[in-house]
Amino acid sequence: MHDTKSLYPVIRLKHGKAEAVRRFHPWVFSGAVASAAEGLQAGDTVTVTDDEDNILGTGFCEPDNIAVKMLCFENRKIDEWFFLERLQKAFALRKAIGLAGNAHTDCYRLVHSEGDGLAGLIIDIYGHTAVVQAQTEGMALHLKEIVRALKMLTDLSIGAIYNKSAEAMSRMGKNDVIDDGYLFGEANQDTVKENDSLFHVNWAGGQKTGFFLDQRDNRELVRQLSQGRTVLNAFGYTGGFSVAALKGGARSVVTVDASKKAVEAAEANLVLNGFSATENPCLVADMKAYLKTMEPDKFDLIVLDPPAFAKNHQSRHKGLQGYRYINAEAMRRIASGGLLFTFSCSQAVDRAAFQSVVTAAAIDVGRTIRILHHLSQPADHPVNIFHAEGAYLKGLVLLVE
Repeated sequence: MHDTKSLYPVIRLKHGKAEAVRRFHPWVFSGAVASAAEGLQAGDTVTVTDDEDNILGTGFCEPDNIAVKMLCFENRKIDEWFFLERLQKAFALRKAIGLAGNAHTDCYRLVHSEGDGLAGLIIDIYGHTAVVQAQTEGMALHLKEIVRALKMLTDLSIGAIYNKSAEAMSRMGKNDVIDDGYLFGEANQDTVKENDSLFHVNWAGGQKTGFFLDQRDNRELVRQLSQGRTVLNAFGYTGGFSVAALKGGARSVVTVDASKKAVEAAEANLVLNGFSATENPCLVADMKAYLKTMEPDKFDLIVLDPPAFAKNHQSRHKGLQGYRYINAEAMRRIASGGLLFTFSCSQAVDRAAFQSVVTAAAIDVGRTIRILHHLSQPADHPVNIFHAEGAYLKGLVLLVE
């Protein structure tokens, strides 16, 4: 018998499968489900109960391995007031860590999915524009309420809200759910400031929401360590690390990416910050091939920031081999005393696995290598302590002798 007090159709868990939810993990896996209300569609709001009909919380129904993404661990109506409360908390955090209203940086992440209690929702702020990305159907179906709640955050002073959910939806095979475009207002500028550097951001046509905000603190560290160095920004995208290195006094920077569009954007960002794109060439090339044929000792600072090589657990082994290959090639060719900034943004590869594959690359190469820094995502990409999977960005700074 379903609990009559539940606000939404019920998904009931098997005996012994409620423990993870009671420990506030926001994902309910399909194997834990005993029964579900008839006619449920992906994106529907559901009440989750244990096998004795005790209510465990409220979430959005999902079609795949994760059956429900939890939004709260109570019997609660999911409406614009729920979103407003969550957004107010998210904004208060960004204020507390000195990002909202910062004179040197006007782009940051306002909502980081499970890290802000809104599983499946990303909101990035670029000046006076909010770029919203629904990564689940539940969030896509609630975009109107999310927009209304965003507009109620008067301290945020948002002039435009852009929806960038189509790519995430099509990856789930849902081409009919939503189109990209402005949900409110229209942006009149696309230039943002990060630690006093300027960047053009193409939220309509760029990857993710247009800029990799999660590397802000790591770009700043590159700036601090670049003085007098010759830098390779591998998988350079729109040149964030390149600008940071030149701001830090690098002698020259080479930016390499497989995408012609990204390379053109990187050139524009160099020029925007007063640097020469001729003296600091931006090249379109396959990164693995470039590393393999790279002249030894040419660079004494290399940034390896590849796209996710392992997008899921099925591709994990292949992804780890990819990380091993590019790290070994960079370690082999970097000048003695060089710094290697190496990253993985694959959620399926945890910190220990990443360090272990970088260690394997170091063994292959046989040089003396030491770890100087362990890097991660910044505080506007918080990790819910009950959801370790949220810590997706791993990085190491290595001294190669």
